[in-house]
Amino acid sequence: MTIPQIIAIAVFVAVMFFVITEKLPRAIVALVGAAVLVITGVVSPSEAAESIDFNTIGVLMGMMMYVAVVKTSGLFEFIAIKAAKLARGNPIAIMALLVVITAMFSAMLDNVTTILLILPMTLMICRTLEINPVPFFICEAMASNIGGTSTLIGDPPNIIIGSQAGLSFMDFICTNGPVVAIILVVLILIWRLQLKKRIKVDESRVADLMQMNEKEQIARPWLFYVSICMIVLVSVMFGLHSMLGVSSAAIALSAAAIMIVLDIKNIRSVLKDVEWNTLLFFLGLFVVVGGLDHTGLLSAFAGLVIDITGGNMVVTMIVILWISAIASAFVDNVPFAATMIPVILAMEGTGIDVTALWWALSLGACLGGNATIIGASANVVMSEISNTNGHPISFGMYFKECFPLTMLTVAISMVYLLILF
Repeated sequence: MTIPQIIAIAVFVAVMFFVITEKLPRAIVALVGAAVLVITGVVSPSEAAESIDFNTIGVLMGMMMYVAVVKTSGLFEFIAIKAAKLARGNPIAIMALLVVITAMFSAMLDNVTTILLILPMTLMICRTLEINPVPFFICEAMASNIGGTSTLIGDPPNIIIGSQAGLSFMDFICTNGPVVAIILVVLILIWRLQLKKRIKVDESRVADLMQMNEKEQIARPWLFYVSICMIVLVSVMFGLHSMLGVSSAAIALSAAAIMIVLDIKNIRSVLKDVEWNTLLFFLGLFVVVGGLDHTGLLSAFAGLVIDITGGNMVVTMIVILWISAIASAFVDNVPFAATMIPVILAMEGTGIDVTALWWALSLGACLGGNATIIGASANVVMSEISNTNGHPISFGMYFKECFPLTMLTVAISMVYLLILF
């Protein structure tokens, strides 16, 4: 093993350690790791720049700014209250509707943004009904990760996978969409059985909920209607971007630019809402993983995987699916996906058709994050909101509720992939 390879491995392990333990801000850790690789000559400045997937960065930045404007209209609050009233105050029906809404939002927005928008409304509804919001929070966190699995922009791993593999928005909808729908139906039925025994509501509280006026949540009527039109337009553009020859980053940034121009007075607030730490983390992480790639380590790992599976694509697909799911339960699925992508590309370089492997990685990385409270960013945000509002969720509590269900979703995905490929 060469000195550059040893340095690349040491930097990668150190970065992963601090990301998992959260002893230091992960953006700083990733950027320092990238700087070490450049300073030591493991990668040149030009190679570091080539390692960065600017399409992924563009999609994330554009959607963050876009949502920062839309959320001030009151659109998301309107939908949440409307859903609760449509459910006639029945907590089980409310759960099902909020889960579906969360999954749909996460398909078009990033799942962290969806959680930040949905949970406050869920908390308001649960307080009105005087019921424990924790079961709802956990269901919605899982739904956000599951819904995000169905589209190119719904979950960060998919953004990276789509960009590197050349997969379009419609590719994700057509391939991951059906299994996501099946998984959601199965989980809603399970949650219905679980919550029916645990949640009881006083009829007087239901009456209070039914008296709420969702129209009062519309803070800015003109922006409310513009936001609805823009969501439809952006959805159509994402669906057609491969046919039009326009990158997903260009669509996201254009949508953000239009919304900012329409609400130019609040541009400072919009820029403040952008998760700059997340974007910087991605920049550093791409370079750190690029160090493994440039030193030939990922190619060697790809060869090892091929040797172990005998080059059998079905076995390789199953191995990647389950390794991705289990690893993403304990390691943020973004760095894991970013690490595995060059491995699959290296396997593709040997002449193997790796189409099924991309989908195994996508489903494993996105769904596996549901297994633990640290497996996905949406889970962490959900637990923080719950804790802040007096409803602590421990690692053990979440694990007990979600790990078995997550393994079930991965098993369903495995059967689906075997049938499909």
